[in-house]
Amino acid sequence: FDYYPQGIINFGMQDAWKKSPVSFEVCWVMQTWKDKGWDLDYIIAQSLKWHISSFNAKSSPVPVEWSPKVDEWLKKMGYRFVLRKFTYPATVKPQSKLEFTSWWENKGVALCYKRWPLALRLQGGGRTEIFETGADIREWLPGDAVYDNAVFVPAGMPDGEYDLSIALLDPQTRQPKVKLAIAGIDAGGWYALGKIKVAK
Repeated sequence: FDYYPQGIINFGMQDAWKKSPVSFEVCWVMQTWKDKGWDLDYIIAQSLKWHISSFNAKSSPVPVEWSPKVDEWLKKMGYRFVLRKFTYPATVKPQSKLEFTSWWENKGVALCYKRWPLALRLQGGGRTEIFETGADIREWLPGDAVYDNAVFVPAGMPDGEYDLSIALLDPQTRQPKVKLAIAGIDAGGWYALGKIKVAK
């Protein structure tokens, strides 16, 4: 109730979460917390206040009665990106910019500490093009973030209708890596945004 909050301040650790993940480990196991009558709501609230990214339960089961609260707690740890709005033109020309706007919400309590590239994909007519953006998602603090930019559609892009999708990629494989907290994911990990026409 007092040592940990004061220690975090006194040791200059209150802003450590802005640079590295904060991980906690259970004292004893969670069943012991329940047996001792500890207040789970208070423990969860404090960990969220300290910007928890991960929790080690020592491979011990969560008391059955606590499972719903722990499941909700897990959804708040770390980062949790929700795409709130995405706008783009109905038609784009080859060899031109596909401009877009996006509004995101990080519904977690911490950052993403790795720079997974934010990418758009155009797919249709047997053609697939992936465009990495310059977004640095490590800057998306809890709360709202706006990212507006453009990607360049190559000159040889055939005319036609394409599916436009979005994903956070593994920089090595260029495959989707991070799940977003939204619907619309396909089998490959991409999230559908809608249709777009490429026309000269």
